[in-house]
Amino acid sequence: MERKIRVLIAKPGLDGHDRGAKTVATVLRDHGMEVVYSGLHQTPEMIAEAALQEDVDVVGLSILSGAHMSLFPRIREELIKRDMGEVLLTGGGIIPEDDMESLESDGFAKLFGPGTKTDDIADWIKAAMKARWAAEAS
Repeated sequence: MERKIRVLIAKPGLDGHDRGAKTVATVLRDHGMEVVYSGLHQTPEMIAEAALQEDVDVVGLSILSGAHMSLFPRIREELIKRDMGEVLLTGGGIIPEDDMESLESDGFAKLFGPGTKTDDIADWIKAAMKARWAAEAS
């Protein structure tokens, strides 16, 4: 039996818009992943602790507030504090291209902007995890 990918979809900060996060969570479930949704207004510490407690492979962040450059690195730091630095970090929302590049060079595997097809996100996560698991097995 193939291992299921475990994903935490989280909404950091004061951003109150969660339709996109819920849509992505549903699509990932439809693609056979186990998905936990954090709910709104999560702190970096709450997100990292949920990732630890749920033993996830992937943390996907959704943000529309513009606070990504302060919140995303803090979430990564909190994951590292919990020995979860190997978790696949991804996310999306309203993030300028320069900020995406900066965050991706700082440990975020891939960030998605508005208009990204949800199936493309699911396919990317599946391919990334397949590659990670293959590298671990060898």
